[in-house]
Amino acid sequence: MTSVSPSRVLLGENLNVLGELPADSFQMIYIDPPFNTGKAQIRRALRTTADENGKRVGFAGRTYTSEVLSSLRYGDAFDDYLAFLEPRILEAHRLLRTSGTFYLHLDYREVHYAKVLVDAVFGRDNFLNEIIWAYDYGARAKRRWPAKHDNILVYAKDINLYHFDSTEVDREPYMAPGLVTPEKVAKGKLPTDVWWHTIVSPTGSEKTGYPTQKPIGLLRRMISASTRPGDSVLDFFAGSGTTGAAARDLGRHFVLVDQSTDAFSVMQKRLGSDGIQYEDHSELS
Repeated sequence: MTSVSPSRVLLGENLNVLGELPADSFQMIYIDPPFNTGKAQIRRALRTTADENGKRVGFAGRTYTSEVLSSLRYGDAFDDYLAFLEPRILEAHRLLRTSGTFYLHLDYREVHYAKVLVDAVFGRDNFLNEIIWAYDYGARAKRRWPAKHDNILVYAKDINLYHFDSTEVDREPYMAPGLVTPEKVAKGKLPTDVWWHTIVSPTGSEKTGYPTQKPIGLLRRMISASTRPGDSVLDFFAGSGTTGAAARDLGRHFVLVDQSTDAFSVMQKRLGSDGIQYEDHSELS
């Protein structure tokens, strides 16, 4: 068996890689699997320059030409999404410590079906929360209420033993500060199960260019609450490496797994080499 040594980024098909990791190794597991939208997820990096013959028109009628510098893409369609998830949820349960917590990040298309599946694996009594991550950015539907939230299912391995430390979590401002004391206003309130947090800014320094990158603030909140310094965190749909970046900032170890060579390259650039092992396990596929 391959030992879990802090911290590692593994290139390979996650189900095969997970089978090489020892049981009861991680205090927290977070995964953000493809949402089964039926579409390819694409993120392009562009360079736009002024060009009198350009086809893009900007302010005051000025014209520009855009050049595609890079393009990252992955497929997001499965004939049987639950059959895809089930063996990976079983591995998550095996790898989680008894005091650990599992976070499953989905959207409205699959979350209701996935909850029934995870109830069966973890036990319905070990369900802790359905977190709603609400944001306000992007396209607007015209024939229905615009969908501007994701769902994060949260399960304990053992409801009687799991770790949760609310004192380590970032506080939020009160929406009606006039109804509470000045002391409470200054301290802020503990977040509820509805988290208002912006997406990764398309022009911000946090952006890596990877499709579906999640903001580091979300992962910092989960890791702060559900782990202690020195604990290990696993993300086996690691994508841009946000889980690893948050874990490192908070003094936790991490193991990240992804089968995409694009993701592997993004994580190498984002996380650097200090104290991190990068390993190619694609031969297990």
